[in-house]
Amino acid sequence: MLPTARAIRYVTPLREGGSLPGVVEADDLGTWVMKFRGAGQGLKVLVAEVIVGELARAIGLRVPELKAVELPEQIAKYEADEEVQDLLTASVGLNLGVDLLPGAFGYDASAPPDPDETATILWLDAFTANVDRTPNNPNLLRWHGQTWCIDHGAALYFHHSWPGKGSRPDRFAAQPFDSSTHIMRGVAKGLSETHERLSTHVTTALLEDVVGLVPDDWLEPAAGLDDPTAVRTAYVDNLVARLAAPQAWLPRDPA
Repeated sequence: MLPTARAIRYVTPLREGGSLPGVVEADDLGTWVMKFRGAGQGLKVLVAEVIVGELARAIGLRVPELKAVELPEQIAKYEADEEVQDLLTASVGLNLGVDLLPGAFGYDASAPPDPDETATILWLDAFTANVDRTPNNPNLLRWHGQTWCIDHGAALYFHHSWPGKGSRPDRFAAQPFDSSTHIMRGVAKGLSETHERLSTHVTTALLEDVVGLVPDDWLEPAAGLDDPTAVRTAYVDNLVARLAAPQAWLPRDPA
């Protein structure tokens, strides 16, 4: 599973978006952007962050290091800000840490990465149904002259409805992806070739490895998915089915 650390100091909230992530220092001497288990979106957002973020890393995209960070009760207890204290109290236990990239700034599309990278980013988002990479909210950073992918919690939406019909592998496999508002839509080309290249790399074994990084504690049971092993299998089954049906979701190259 993900490597772990223990938070030793809550530094400051990042008041962007609805989940109120915060910066923490940990006992590994690292500084992490912590995404909290007690935030309104719930644990499934953390699961999507890990699966899609680590899949992105596996196909050659740059993603800040991810780590499971334990939040002790005493940090929550002594936080002065009432809103933050409530969030910390609800998040005692294992949370997601994203390595803080000091001095990074948001991607503004003025200097897109090379064609292979832009196509890979769009392919990843289409494959995982990540709708949250738009000009208004790119979820990309520029750091040391390179583009870094962040914030994948909106992907893998099927897990919010399982074990209902919307979470069946055949339904996810056939779900189209609207790329019209994607930040890379105007610059990404060669998507068919990108799929041919990446689909041979994204094997069932790789997907099992990526899903295996998610802590058991975040894999909530559901009807028919009674334990972490069953939940992991469901994620892999959905992704394997979608990979085999690119005709349904792979964006076409612009004319």
